[in-house]
Amino acid sequence: MLADMAIGVETSRLAYRLSAWEVDQGRRNSYYASIAKCHAADMANKIASDAVQIFGGNGFNTEYPVEKLMRDAKIYQIYEGTSQIQRLIISRNMLEEAKQSAK
Repeated sequence: MLADMAIGVETSRLAYRLSAWEVDQGRRNSYYASIAKCHAADMANKIASDAVQIFGGNGFNTEYPVEKLMRDAKIYQIYEGTSQIQRLIISRNMLEEAKQSAK
């Protein structure tokens, strides 16, 4: 579980760094920004859920901060465009790219 948590964190970092690099290059980056936000939000939820599981019954106890992390992580899938909206943006960009390539 810990290794999967680390993989999730690092791939999220790579995604947002790629998005930032695209901006630095002066390119439109809604595609990479949406990938970064969606992936990071999903990973935050998965990692928080795994952390609760690692803590066992204490994961739901308010004496440990992991229970608050679980509650707080959910907002990332909702705030500033839900993960489903991000998936729509990604899909539309992919379809537009395929359409342009077919010409």
